[in-house]
Amino acid sequence: MDNESIGSKIRYAAFAGMFYPDEPEELRRVLEDMFESVGEERVSERVLGLIAPHAGYVYSGSVAAEAYNQIKGNRYEAVIVVAPSHREYFQGSAIYDGDGYETPLGKIKINKELAEICVESDKNIYFSEKGHRQEHSLEVQLPFLQFALENFKLVPIVMGEQGFSISTGLGMTLSKILKERNVLIVASSDLSHFYDHETAFKLDSQVVNRVNNLDHNGLSKDLEEKKSEACGMGPMIAVMYASKLAGAKFSKVLKYKNSGDVTGDKREVVGYLSAVMYGD
Repeated sequence: MDNESIGSKIRYAAFAGMFYPDEPEELRRVLEDMFESVGEERVSERVLGLIAPHAGYVYSGSVAAEAYNQIKGNRYEAVIVVAPSHREYFQGSAIYDGDGYETPLGKIKINKELAEICVESDKNIYFSEKGHRQEHSLEVQLPFLQFALENFKLVPIVMGEQGFSISTGLGMTLSKILKERNVLIVASSDLSHFYDHETAFKLDSQVVNRVNNLDHNGLSKDLEEKKSEACGMGPMIAVMYASKLAGAKFSKVLKYKNSGDVTGDKREVVGYLSAVMYGD
């Protein structure tokens, strides 16, 4: 990354050493190991959107790596990451109002031009530190992107509200950018939380089905009716809808598992999936 051209207001890594390693060499080694274990199949068409989980790397990193492997070595003008706010409620969606994000792998410059386009296009999107100060769901995606891509700029969006109209409004804004620019969009989300393995699998299978069918309407309905769960419902709906509007013809869940598959404790698990939206 070209650190010299990045301004002074940086969102520094808040969860390095907790969710993922804080030493650059160890982090690279962990990422290398995860990418070496992914499946070999990659889609040949243009990738417009990804969905990836945001738990600690020991739990969901292998699932996230399946998504990021789909874009490894690609070049993008920018990557727009859309993540949910877990610790702070606020209206609409906030784009970090600083100059960059930093992880142990270096600083990532914010693409202010695209950020401005988002803010000007949707009254529910604005510049703010809200949702960025102590939020892991966006931060944990960044080392994967830094490892997979040689260079990119970032538009970091955290959603304080995840209602259907807010999510689809964001999706419409993102779709316009996707149509005109070489940009990737990423949704950050985990699935059901703290059910037993069998219940979690049943709930999460609903999400897998909706994502495979690129059915953001069905996903929203299922979530509202408690037929499934996703803490990043809004980001998933926004990215699925944006990809569809921008011409994506296919959506594919690449991997699903839950924390019980890692720990062996099937009593209270958290579900994870990774997916790719492609073909235009």
